Amino acid sequence: MASLQTTTMLLGVGLAILILYLIRRDHLYLMHGLFWVAVAAAAALLGAWPGLVDRIAYSVGISYPPALLLLFACIVLFVKALHADMVNTRIERDVRRLNQRLAMLEADMESLPRNTASASSVISSYHD
Repeated sequence: MASLQTTTMLLGVGLAILILYLIRRDHLYLMHGLFWVAVAAAAALLGAWPGLVDRIAYSVGISYPPALLLLFACIVLFVKALHADMVNTRIERDVRRLNQRLAMLEADMESLPRNTASASSVISSYHD
């Protein structure tokens, strides 16, 4: 049992180090990295104190403690997936709006007269 505890704790610490490395190298956004660091810290904590799951399951009324871990993991992953979908939707909406603005600007640029004097007056009217 001690080797399982050590392995779980080392996996949690190793995951935390990997996440911090990815954040430092700018391969992972800071807010997403903090979520995964929290997951790694929870794995390290449960690896160091495996009786903690038993106590929490007993206090909640769950008779089979590993079921609590599975339930908690499913809930966390569901919330993470929902959050990722929300972020993805926001990014897609922003890209769509940027594309629309770019198309409008390109249409305005094509309609500008070729003469620089009249073009500068049109451009100055946009700034007012």
